[in-house]
Amino acid sequence: MAEMVSQGDDAAAAAAPPKRDPIEAALSIMRRMPPNKIAHNLNAICNLIPEHADELLQRVDQPLEEAKCKDTGRAYLLCDYNRDGDSHRSPWSNKYDPPIDDGFVPSEKLRRLEVEANTLFDCYRELYFEGGTSSVYLWELDGDDFAGCFLIKKKVSGHEFVTEGCWDSIHVVEVNLEDNGKAANYKLTTTVILTMDVQKESVGDTNLSGTLTRTAEKRSVIDAEHTHMHNMGTLIEDTETDIRVNMDALYIQKTREVVNNIRSPQTGPSQGAAFTASLNEAVKRHAR
Repeated sequence: MAEMVSQGDDAAAAAAPPKRDPIEAALSIMRRMPPNKIAHNLNAICNLIPEHADELLQRVDQPLEEAKCKDTGRAYLLCDYNRDGDSHRSPWSNKYDPPIDDGFVPSEKLRRLEVEANTLFDCYRELYFEGGTSSVYLWELDGDDFAGCFLIKKKVSGHEFVTEGCWDSIHVVEVNLEDNGKAANYKLTTTVILTMDVQKESVGDTNLSGTLTRTAEKRSVIDAEHTHMHNMGTLIEDTETDIRVNMDALYIQKTREVVNNIRSPQTGPSQGAAFTASLNEAVKRHAR
């Protein structure tokens, strides 16, 4: 009898579906959720599995939030890469808000590179986006290797074509030094979150949102001309340009194609004569 029960338990265990990794399941759900509600949906999933909240926050890119540096008065962006507990570090003052005693800060050498990166990336943002907010955060890896996060946020309100819109780009670069520091391998992961709300009488209320992620890798020498900032900046610029082109092809042009297929641009009715005659006959019967 005991043997029969054991065999039954083994059969039930074999028939039961394998347990799925909760992180994998959560990421699968997030990929199917509306891109314009990433923050809301991520917060809901974190409440369901709070023990995995930290990992989810690190692996899911969400729209960036802004804050103002109390020391300099300049705006900066909040993300997981400048967060320590409930505090965030300003790239301009290198201080946390709210203040904490043991918050992570980069080394003196890396901090000098971070200050230079913020200055250059701020010029890049102004040239390409003509407004918005940018921030750069760097941190050490093993040995002399390091990584950085380059952020840009640009909002649009009351535009001729877009009522409310926002562009969030998140560039994470990993720098691995080679040949005793004479060369480096740069690995870039870029995510862009785009949202556009249109509220016009001619089109009604429309929302077009989407996310796009791309990876790139480049090996480059390091000298007076090809500095870390030159190598990382060129890689980021090329990747972001490619994403803008792809977003136009994937979202804008595809949406226009779908709309044109649904709605015929021809004027007047396009139904056949037989269909029109049967429709008229149905209306007459209904009237009688």
